[in-house]
Amino acid sequence: MLKNKGSKKRSENLRKHGKKCAKNEGNNRTIVLMTRLRLGVHAIILDMDGVITNTMPDHFRSWKIILNRIGIPVTHYDVYCREGQRGIHSVRELTAQYGKPLGDRQTHRILKEKEVYFKRIVRLRFIPGARTFLKQLYKNNFRLALVTGTSRHEMCRILPASLRRLFTVIVTGSDVHHGKPHPEPYLLSLKKLGLKAREAVVIENAPFGIQSAKRAGLQCLALETSLPRKYLKGADAVFGSVKELSDSVRFNNLNGKK
Repeated sequence: MLKNKGSKKRSENLRKHGKKCAKNEGNNRTIVLMTRLRLGVHAIILDMDGVITNTMPDHFRSWKIILNRIGIPVTHYDVYCREGQRGIHSVRELTAQYGKPLGDRQTHRILKEKEVYFKRIVRLRFIPGARTFLKQLYKNNFRLALVTGTSRHEMCRILPASLRRLFTVIVTGSDVHHGKPHPEPYLLSLKKLGLKAREAVVIENAPFGIQSAKRAGLQCLALETSLPRKYLKGADAVFGSVKELSDSVRFNNLNGKK
C-alpha cells in the first residue's frame, strides 16, 4: 500500500514539534503560569530567607558552629534543605539524625544559642533584584504576603520597615504551630488575604517551602538562589535568578488587584 506523502510529512512535522515541545517544557510551563497571573492571580506570597534576603549563609554558619560544639557535623544540605522549618524542629531532627537526640531543656538551649549567635553575625544582604521585583509587584497592584519560618522578632530585625510596609500579610514562625513543610503557614496566609489558593502564587527557594505551598494547594515558583534545581522538585517552574523570573512576568501586561 502506498503511503500518502502529505500524511507522512504531517507525521514528521508532528514528531519534530513533539521534540521541540519536550525541550521547551519548562518554558511552556512558565508561559502558562504567567498567563494565569494575568487571568486571576491577585497575590504573590514570598518566602524571606533566600528569596528576598541573602541570610541563609549566616543561618548555616550559626547552625554549624553551635551544633559542632556537641559533636554534630551538619552539612550545607542539612541546613539549606530545612529552610523554612521552625528552629525547634530543626534542632530535634538534626540531633536525632546524627544519633544524639536531646531532651526538651537541652533542645531549647541549643536553639537559643543558635539564635544569639545568628543575631551577632547576621548582615543584611538582599538577593540581587529582589527589592526591585517587590516594588514592581506592588506597583502593579499585586497584594503581597510574606511567609517565613523566622520568628516575628527576628524578621523585624532583618527586614527594613520600608519593605515590610509593602506586605498586606506577614506570617512568621511565631504565628503557627506547624512550620514548613506543613501547609499551615501558607494556609494561614491565604486566610488572612481572604483568597483561594488559585488566586495566589508562591515564590520559594527550598524543598520544605515548596512542599508547604503545594500541600496548601498553591502554585509555586522556585528560585535557585540557595540550592540547585535538582533539590527543587515539585515546583511548577524553576528560575535561575530573581531577574529571570521578573523578566518572565512582563509587568506592563499585569494588574493583580482584586
